[in-house]
Amino acid sequence: MDLSLTETQEMLRKTARDFLVRECPNDVALRLDDGDTEVSSEIWQKMADLGWVGMTLPEEYGGLAANITDLAVLYEQFGWAALPSPHLSSSVLCGLTILSAGTEDQKQQLLPSIARGELILALALTEPHCSWGADSVRLKAAATGSGFVLDGVKLMVPDVHIAHKILCFARTRETRNPEVGITLFLVDKNSKGLSWRPLTGFLGERLNEVTFNRVEVPRSSLVGGLDSGWTDFLSPLRKATVLLCEYMVGGCQRIFEMTAEYSRARIQFGVHIGTFQRVQDHVIDIANCLEAARWTTYEALWKLDKGETADREVSLAKVVASEAYYDACQSAHDVHAGAGIMKEYPLHLHTKKSRTLYHYLGDPAYHRKILAQLLAF
Repeated sequence: MDLSLTETQEMLRKTARDFLVRECPNDVALRLDDGDTEVSSEIWQKMADLGWVGMTLPEEYGGLAANITDLAVLYEQFGWAALPSPHLSSSVLCGLTILSAGTEDQKQQLLPSIARGELILALALTEPHCSWGADSVRLKAAATGSGFVLDGVKLMVPDVHIAHKILCFARTRETRNPEVGITLFLVDKNSKGLSWRPLTGFLGERLNEVTFNRVEVPRSSLVGGLDSGWTDFLSPLRKATVLLCEYMVGGCQRIFEMTAEYSRARIQFGVHIGTFQRVQDHVIDIANCLEAARWTTYEALWKLDKGETADREVSLAKVVASEAYYDACQSAHDVHAGAGIMKEYPLHLHTKKSRTLYHYLGDPAYHRKILAQLLAF
């Protein structure tokens, strides 16, 4: 097992770091976090021009046909810069679902626009009772003569505020197996009866509540098979989850760098605080968090690129990376003290993200349950 990056991937890593240092320094990331959209259309278009938006899509649909580890190299740098973008929602979760389950007409119509960054999609899965399993999908889709009517609420949905369309999970049939009876619908955000509102709070990402009040959609809006949407979604979900882990690895890397640097520069009682044993303990804890998250994520990436399902490795990576990013930020605050809560300092933004991404695509408790099932406890 060789988990090291190739020479090409190392070059991509350096290119991405240089791009983000130039285009998304801390003051830009903070300004985007405080703004109404949280996303820079200029940065997004530059990413599309570099081919990053459609990186894992086939060349015939405007992509680069890269593997998941290639894209993960970018995601580590996205996390290092705390870059806000709809990449995970639009290009990965929605784009790869359309690629694997959509009709050829849907692929030809949607994927090139996604790859160019012109079309942004949001994924609406979670609902008010908040779980990431198939049993959580309760929004109803009732069949009509020409299509379906959607009724229900989706909660904690990223990127709706900038999306053009929403890929929505709905229940089309009640069954004993909750994974059967779920269908995916591609819904125009301007559809009659559809409304959304931003959620407030200490959130690292823009999250929204989306209400479907008898929203009519044509049968052509189905993505994948009727009642089989959950199965169609599993492979894109695995890839998105491990990419999210790599984003958190990048965040841990930035936390480690800034905390080690601060401990060398900050003087208290006439000496650098890095000479204090308890400060050293915190920096070492952050280093441990970083390495644990990095190598569990790399193993999951390696298995996915080999064509394996890697369910165990993906869930393990999500447990470790979620807790690592969260705990690394906490240890960093112990070292920085009052300086850590200053908004103009990068730690503030990473702390917000670590609290939100801890839960996104399944929190550690959810993935521990999956691991227990896989290990037959």
